[in-house]
Amino acid sequence: MNVPFRPAPGPAVRALATRIGRLSPSCGPVRLVGVDGHAGSGKSTFAGHVAAALGGAPVLHLDDIASHEELFAWTGRLRRQVIEPLARGRSAHYTPYDWRARRFGPARPLAPAPVVLLEGVGAGRRAVRPHLALLLWMDVPCEEAWARGRSRDGEEQRAFWDGWVPAEEEHFARDPSRPFADLLVRGRETGYEVREGPDARPGPDHFFTEGDGPPAVC
Repeated sequence: MNVPFRPAPGPAVRALATRIGRLSPSCGPVRLVGVDGHAGSGKSTFAGHVAAALGGAPVLHLDDIASHEELFAWTGRLRRQVIEPLARGRSAHYTPYDWRARRFGPARPLAPAPVVLLEGVGAGRRAVRPHLALLLWMDVPCEEAWARGRSRDGEEQRAFWDGWVPAEEEHFARDPSRPFADLLVRGRETGYEVREGPDARPGPDHFFTEGDGPPAVC
């Protein structure tokens, strides 16, 4: 039986949460933090740890914004339903997609909290980056991430993954996120390593390498 790789939170996550709280708002009163990376790279788990360290910050999963027909063509919906209301200091209302029923559900509110985490493949795309206070990239090679995702989802989702992989490859070829990441995140056996990304800039919000425990065994 394959056990999913789920690093536990530690000092690096708590330090990151503290630093996020010091950032300037980026979308109205909200510090919108993007967590991007390949499918299966651990974005949801990491975002959950950061949200908990922030005292329960809301997490918006891009799986709720995308759909079978629009794996990556969801920018307009995200802007209308989420970014524009938050930028005005109002509660957003988005309609989460049901991947089994293949339809959007009833509207769900998202208040303009001090920090909102935006998690999913494409969270750091060029149309979203101007609204982000910080962009995090889960630094897991695509082949490793996809293998984890396939193992996690099982045979039932094999056909979906067969279509997803080329769609993701095309998306990042056209609109890469990693070169613009402020921080790179890598899971370790006892937590996470958070280090400067390609787009790290010196200043009061400059990050230094943080880590928990020994490196993960590959």
